[in-house]
Amino acid sequence: MPRADFYLIDKPRFRDDPLLLVCELAKKAFASETPTLILARSRDQAEALDEKLWEFDDNAFIPHQIAGDEDDAVCAVLIAPPEAQTPDRALVINLRDACAPGLFERVLEVVPADEAERLGSRERWKTYKQAGFEVAKHDM
Repeated sequence: MPRADFYLIDKPRFRDDPLLLVCELAKKAFASETPTLILARSRDQAEALDEKLWEFDDNAFIPHQIAGDEDDAVCAVLIAPPEAQTPDRALVINLRDACAPGLFERVLEVVPADEAERLGSRERWKTYKQAGFEVAKHDM
């Protein structure tokens, strides 16, 4: 059964820098050798995440890149801006307002602390549940 995990940002360090949580999730995925696709909201967010993955942890090296070349298939963590066409991966980290497209075993939904930005997450929760996903919530 596919899973959808909703990570609700709450702790000050993630409130101040939501992409830090995305980096932590990508680090765990890489450690478990799970090919990961991160669906960024925009090209700017994809570039910011690309930078943050290099610098957030001095002891971690997470092979990653922004989607768009022949290395996409072999890169452990692929960051996809909205215009990118990417192959399906086992794990998707979704930062967008819509449910993650494609086929995957698990999706991690990163939910901002701002109440107005959380509205879409409730709809995604219902959609995943109706599609037969096992759904869980985690306060971060």
